[in-house]
Amino acid sequence: MNTFTISKTLNKNKVFILQKNALEKRLDPFFYVPELLELEKKVLAKKPEKLRDYVVSIASGSTPKRAEEEKYYSDAANGIPFLRVQNLSVAGILKLEKVKYINTETHNGLLKRSQVAEGDLLVKITGVGRMAIASVAPKGFIGNINQHVCVIKTKSRKVSETLASFLNSDIGEKLASRRSTGGTRPALDYPALLSIPIIEDERIVKIKKELVKQKTANEQKAEKLLASIDGYLLKELGIELPKKQENTIDNRMFVRSIKEVSGSRFDPFYHTSYFNEIENSIKSSIFKINILKNILSYIESGSRPKGGASKKNNGILSLGGEHVNNFCEIEVKKAKYIPFEYHQNIISTETKLNDIIFVKDGATTGKVGVINKNEYAKQNINEHVFLLRTIPIINTFYLVNYLNSRFAQIIIKKLITGATVTGITKDALKLLLIPLPPKEKQDEIANHITAIRKQAQALKDKTKDLIIKSNAAIERILLN
Repeated sequence: MNTFTISKTLNKNKVFILQKNALEKRLDPFFYVPELLELEKKVLAKKPEKLRDYVVSIASGSTPKRAEEEKYYSDAANGIPFLRVQNLSVAGILKLEKVKYINTETHNGLLKRSQVAEGDLLVKITGVGRMAIASVAPKGFIGNINQHVCVIKTKSRKVSETLASFLNSDIGEKLASRRSTGGTRPALDYPALLSIPIIEDERIVKIKKELVKQKTANEQKAEKLLASIDGYLLKELGIELPKKQENTIDNRMFVRSIKEVSGSRFDPFYHTSYFNEIENSIKSSIFKINILKNILSYIESGSRPKGGASKKNNGILSLGGEHVNNFCEIEVKKAKYIPFEYHQNIISTETKLNDIIFVKDGATTGKVGVINKNEYAKQNINEHVFLLRTIPIINTFYLVNYLNSRFAQIIIKKLITGATVTGITKDALKLLLIPLPPKEKQDEIANHITAIRKQAQALKDKTKDLIIKSNAAIERILLN
């Protein structure tokens, strides 16, 4: 009887043969990828415990209806942290900078079963990307979770940290992903999650703690560098900002005459006194003040074909707000494409080197970045951003850094309109005030800020290298 063989030129982790007697309960090919089978074999040879052996209790949460926001949600001063996948990290610590909040009634009522306390282990159980990201709740923490995260109570904080260290390793992630099911939204049910083999080793925890220490130090240095940009820019432009008033009833009340609001917006937010004070401070700059439309040669929003852009790598990149990173640069991780023929029909918004992308609607309205790599030129933009192109006497990087400054962003916030979907119109953006130093001074400011951002990026890259080295060290410990 002839034996069927597969060409050696094919990737054995994508094309392989499995004997029928090797099949377990699942029939999907990913579960049997040779690389993952071999890894599991090596881990099981260590005779590890399963995750279930460390669990005292386990629960997942849910997401209260946004339509009834006042009933369920709260603010930082009065609410309980409501953790989502984005609040977890492979460093094993919670990221609470952009955490949402629920009120105490929801925490103690609707979501009572998924309450989180210090020392609890939190694990991502659904969603695209890395599976089983785990973090440990810090000392004194009280919080809750949505349905994409589960909370595991263990016997001690030390146990939780040990489990998180293993789950966040590349080996732990592969073992977890192998057990996930689902296509567009992979998920780990409780039996699959609890079946993950766990190798305990104090050296892993030590490596992870050192990583967290160095990562935190690098991030603090980077944040300090980036925070210094506003102060530098204010000083160079000769602008002194007013002190923000306390949020009292008296400070929120003001009077405007019909003359002041005539021909303008009538909503109170637009005419808030603080906005007026910021604008007056900008006007007091030692340099000439212009408006944005006078220093642009082009401004327009983009579009996409009916049905949206495609993830298939064939055509022209469709750039949007999600591609603007925190360093005011374009960084494409999840690319989307439009057909070349459609691109030809909207060729006026084809990107060029040094063009500016400005997010015009949604939660990140005002986010701004510059096309600074050739690979992002001769592409196109989607309907959620404006393409800005400056006249020759303007240093594009100066303008980008000004638009990204805290004080410019305050005025951009003033210009935002809408209720359900918020955004800024082209006509409103054109009237944005811009202090305009001579070209030589613009160059000097742009070069100084670019150097600061490069230092911050270097710290970020250093952290990435630390994570790679830490994972390699952990793999050597676990499998050797």
